[in-house]
Amino acid sequence: MPASNDFQHSSDTYINREISLLEFHKRVLAQAKDASHPLLERLNFLIIFSRNLDEFFEIRVAGLMKQIDFNTITTAPDGIPNEVIIQQIAENAHQAVEEQYQILNHTLLPQLQNYGVCFIQYHDILDQHKDWIKNYFFKQVQPVVTPISLDPSHPFPRLVNKSLNFIVTLEGKDAFGRQIELAIVPAPRSLPRVVRLPDELSGGQQHYILLSAIIQQHIDDLFPGMSATGCYQFRVTRNADLTLATDVDDLAVALKDELSSRRFGRAVRLEVAANCPDSISRHLLEQFDLDPIHLYQVEGPVNLARLFADFDIPELRFKPWQPVIPKALRNPHQIFEVLSKQDILLHHPFDSFKPVINLLKEAANDPNVLAIKQTLYRSGPDSEIVQVLAEAARNGKEVTAIIELRARFDEESNIIVANLLQEAGAVVVYGIVGYKTHAKMILVVRREGDKLKRYVHLGTGNYHAGNAKIYTDYGLLTTNPDVCEDVHKIFQELTGMGRMAKLKKLFHAPFTLHTQLLQMIEQEITHAKAGKKAKIIIKVNALTEPKLIAALYKASQAGVKIELIIRSICCLRPQVAGLSENIQVRSIVGRFLEHTRVYYFHNNGEENLYCASADWMGRNLFSRVETCFPIEDKKLRQQIIDNGLLSYLKDNMRAWELNASDQWQPISPRGKEAPYMAQQYLMEQKSIVPTA
Repeated sequence: MPASNDFQHSSDTYINREISLLEFHKRVLAQAKDASHPLLERLNFLIIFSRNLDEFFEIRVAGLMKQIDFNTITTAPDGIPNEVIIQQIAENAHQAVEEQYQILNHTLLPQLQNYGVCFIQYHDILDQHKDWIKNYFFKQVQPVVTPISLDPSHPFPRLVNKSLNFIVTLEGKDAFGRQIELAIVPAPRSLPRVVRLPDELSGGQQHYILLSAIIQQHIDDLFPGMSATGCYQFRVTRNADLTLATDVDDLAVALKDELSSRRFGRAVRLEVAANCPDSISRHLLEQFDLDPIHLYQVEGPVNLARLFADFDIPELRFKPWQPVIPKALRNPHQIFEVLSKQDILLHHPFDSFKPVINLLKEAANDPNVLAIKQTLYRSGPDSEIVQVLAEAARNGKEVTAIIELRARFDEESNIIVANLLQEAGAVVVYGIVGYKTHAKMILVVRREGDKLKRYVHLGTGNYHAGNAKIYTDYGLLTTNPDVCEDVHKIFQELTGMGRMAKLKKLFHAPFTLHTQLLQMIEQEITHAKAGKKAKIIIKVNALTEPKLIAALYKASQAGVKIELIIRSICCLRPQVAGLSENIQVRSIVGRFLEHTRVYYFHNNGEENLYCASADWMGRNLFSRVETCFPIEDKKLRQQIIDNGLLSYLKDNMRAWELNASDQWQPISPRGKEAPYMAQQYLMEQKSIVPTA
């Protein structure tokens, strides 16, 4: 096989990334069918699938359609034309959506009714509901609804991305004597999509009525003197990706301008209720300039992503999990003393995120702390971390926040965070135009005696306390001088100007990380060719970078054993004779979203282990600022190997395996093999918890 730089991919060696991502979403959907999950958690997986699919169309499908619209020739490594990929996506997505509604209508909703939870749609409304619905409609809904007739003076309106709407067929004349045949009724976005009925109407059970049912029940009241002969739900999904020029004068101002256009981007998908007549569906497709393959007719609500309520049935949920604070850090006032003596590894959500917040709190109030520097990717203005940073700035600390304004779908929130911190007196930097700052770093500078000492946190996930409860991530707290100096230099890169920093311990993108990864793979190849044990284990969210995939193929051919734990996209094709028979790929989909990035290289027994903020994707390695940090403490390194890698390779209950034919197959216990769930095992290691 030629060197990885010269390797030419094709569809035989590179799985299309969009198809691979859609397959991940289908693995999430499969959790809604899994009877081992509590019932309301299965409904939650169904809702997550809807949200995932929304973003898939808004970003990935939208990107393909944009290339087609502009006659852009595909440069994807698989070489498959965009038109073919769009067709394959449509076929797979239609099947998945049909399965989704079958699960909802024939499994989840009937089983929920057995527990007194009932979702009332238009065809479920009973006489006993009608007075309450009428009162709710006239008091809560009608005052904020704006029906829009379709006639020469009222062209088809611009409808907001993913908004719930109704197209209504009418008979009769309006107040001006016009013969109106069609109208659009946008559902008010300010109103909840699911409303709980009073207990006296539901016998004390939990009955919920959909806003769509309330509107349909009283659609005639929106057109007095006319008759509504049909009322059909629909929703359009639009291109929501943002395109910013690299020569903007003010990134925040440019971003605000782009955000306003996101709501009205090019249409990429149309969802309609199954009872919508073909003539109406065709009319809507014409209005949105869509081909029939982009039409999704669904047996139920068209906006499942908002099918959520605050259900009060604990036995239908996962048993509550309380993250554990490591013993060494249970006294937050001793955090500087503890870190001066040892590194601390946090594995969220099994370990609490609180120590990270405590580090900042102590720094904000410690008179010996001079400066705090931090990157923020997704946090939010209500985040305790943001509030603590603002407090630190008001306390006179030199606070520097590197805020990535372009974190997708959090752009507006990040602008608010930037303004809040600036008003508190912090120095706010938006990072580097053209490169998203995705690294997760905190640097605290503290005066101790006549010297300055640095304290650092490096992580694989965002500084978001909510995410830390549902995402698996690693965080390292350290005072290692070389690591701290490297972090200091990266902050200088982000806030100032100058040459690329020369680092001692860390690798960082877009400069050294990709090259170092290729070198470490080549190192394993050298060991394998010398007859030594050679092994690579990689755990990331996605693997798409062509040169790394080619290097892994080369390593497999040399005899290196390679085990990949990839949550979502995997473009590498494993188990192909002569190419990748030494590579196994698995994906874990469970209670928590797998988000850790860990790279392991056996290195002839010396075992190099790294955690990182970067996935193995081109965007992470070439278009983002990322950090990759070594775990050098032997105890912590073994902890990650055992709990973060080997445990997941042992999972036979929440794992899926990818075969050479691009098919993901669920793994189950074989023979007398005992059932094993990595996430459950890790919870039990921290505390005694019931099996969930």
